[in-house]
Amino acid sequence: MLSPAHRLIPIYAAVAELPSLPRAASGDGTLDKLARPLRDLRISLTDRCNFRCTYCMPKEVFGTGYQYLPHERILSFEEIERLTRAAVSLGVTKIRLTGGEPLLRKGIEVLVGQLTRLRTPDGDPVDVTLTTNGSLLRQKAKSLREAGMTRITVSLDALDQRVFSTMSGSATDVTAVLDGIDAARDLGFSPIKINTVVRRGVNEDEVIPIVRRFRGTGVIPRFIEFMDVGSTNHWELRDVVPSSELVRRIEMVYPLASSGTRPGRATSRTYDFADGSGHVGFISSVTEPFCADCSRLRLTADGRLFTCLFGADGFDVRSALQRDADQPELERILRGVWSGRSDRYSESRGSEGGATAAHHAEMSLLGG
Repeated sequence: MLSPAHRLIPIYAAVAELPSLPRAASGDGTLDKLARPLRDLRISLTDRCNFRCTYCMPKEVFGTGYQYLPHERILSFEEIERLTRAAVSLGVTKIRLTGGEPLLRKGIEVLVGQLTRLRTPDGDPVDVTLTTNGSLLRQKAKSLREAGMTRITVSLDALDQRVFSTMSGSATDVTAVLDGIDAARDLGFSPIKINTVVRRGVNEDEVIPIVRRFRGTGVIPRFIEFMDVGSTNHWELRDVVPSSELVRRIEMVYPLASSGTRPGRATSRTYDFADGSGHVGFISSVTEPFCADCSRLRLTADGRLFTCLFGADGFDVRSALQRDADQPELERILRGVWSGRSDRYSESRGSEGGATAAHHAEMSLLGG
């Protein structure tokens, strides 16, 4: 059996060959220390969730007695909208609502309506989307669509009920999630993306069934390498299924037309099916880090800013919001946080003396 040190070699071979960070274009606006612009804001609306996914909120840690954030510590919609408006003025063009499970936040469609009305300094609409476990999507899809949301991402780790229950830590019937996806399709959401976290020995055999289910429907499945977010999900490198392995598996059944592209600052490398029946994506933070292109700032439900998914500590912005800081002050805060950023955790994960998983904030706080 290979030692842990030897198991690092194939996973991190590509990291040693990473190119130097590119210079930002002159119009990129607010830049961090590595010349990365601020383009994306991910907003966690709640730390509550009705699932206990093994890679996010394992039930042995987040059990029935787990204490969620009290309501008075959660940012209001008005506070979220004010901070988002300031972020948009600095260059943010994409907003993703997350959790916990964001559809548990009462009145979420009100916030969606507020955010979809925002415009960039050039007058363009801001792209507002949401990541959900899909269990409540059938009930909420219509109100979200009417509020102006046009695309959505659903987490779905298996079609087989037994495997789905194992991954989600939930008694929810997988058909409830599939019904929610169908409801979103019927209402014209496009694109709809499916996020599947793949964990070796648990759900890698679900990859082909998921591709088969959604190929030709306009829904885009994306397979995510199991990551060491937080400190409670028992991450081990041996549990990671490299995206390259999944590409080979899929291509044996459904030929792919290209070598895959990752346009702009996207997290997903996308392949087209050779027969024109759609696309499939791969998010490979472990084997193909994309820190050099990361333009994402995260806002937690209790008003902390995190500049990396693998961060340990956030920057408090709630206090400024609660004392009614005006937009110029919020812009100064955001600019200060972003300009001091030098995170590149995934690129250093496997290197000697590189980052470790000991003190990460949990994904249920950060929102993925």
